[in-house]
Amino acid sequence: MTDRRAELEKRLAAVRERIAAACVAAGREPDEVQLLAVTKTVPPADVALLLDLGLAAFGENRVQEATAKVAEVARLRPAAAPRWHLIGSLQRNKAAEAARWAHRVESVDSERLADALDRAVRREQETGGRVTPLPVLLQFSVDGDPRRGGVPRNALLPLAEHVSSCAGLQLDGVMAVAPLGADPDGAFAEVESAAAALRAEFPQARTLSAGMSGDLEAAVRHGSVVVRVGTALVGERPLTSR
Repeated sequence: MTDRRAELEKRLAAVRERIAAACVAAGREPDEVQLLAVTKTVPPADVALLLDLGLAAFGENRVQEATAKVAEVARLRPAAAPRWHLIGSLQRNKAAEAARWAHRVESVDSERLADALDRAVRREQETGGRVTPLPVLLQFSVDGDPRRGGVPRNALLPLAEHVSSCAGLQLDGVMAVAPLGADPDGAFAEVESAAAALRAEFPQARTLSAGMSGDLEAAVRHGSVVVRVGTALVGERPLTSR
């Protein structure tokens, strides 16, 4: 076993233990919460090792980096079937590229972006690149800060209505990030409330993606079914600009 594989295996076991303990503390079953490995700036070889260790879902932030990584991981593990999630902000001019490989886009925060994705998906369907619609999550902004992406509470339902009208998209739920410096429990309580309001109008929108390395326990307490873990799983990574 390589040193890196051994390190990843140890980290993965620790993250899974945290998720299981958080679920028990919240009165939930551990299999209710999916681990999404955040692999931005992580080399394809590490993703291949994580596949070997049983992970199947990976979150990427930048379309250009992800496109190359998807191809390289397919070369390294041709028999594997990883699911690639785009979790970072998406520019409309990158929608066509993302539609070719994304199994879910978790950062839809405007009607214009939804329309760009819808057009891109329908083109892929026409040419045989995709068969099914593209699942998407609406990015909810807890504090309304436009610099971090997402939509405020009063814009969530109108955006959901618009996404639901897009033939190429499938509304799956909500993604959110706790604001920097905020109390995680307070932030995720607001996210939980917003997600419940969305489900009341759109019952198919059952996915709540919230919680990262530093606050996954609070997110699980407030109903998250997907936690996006990077640093705790793969270690510190170099910072990159978008």
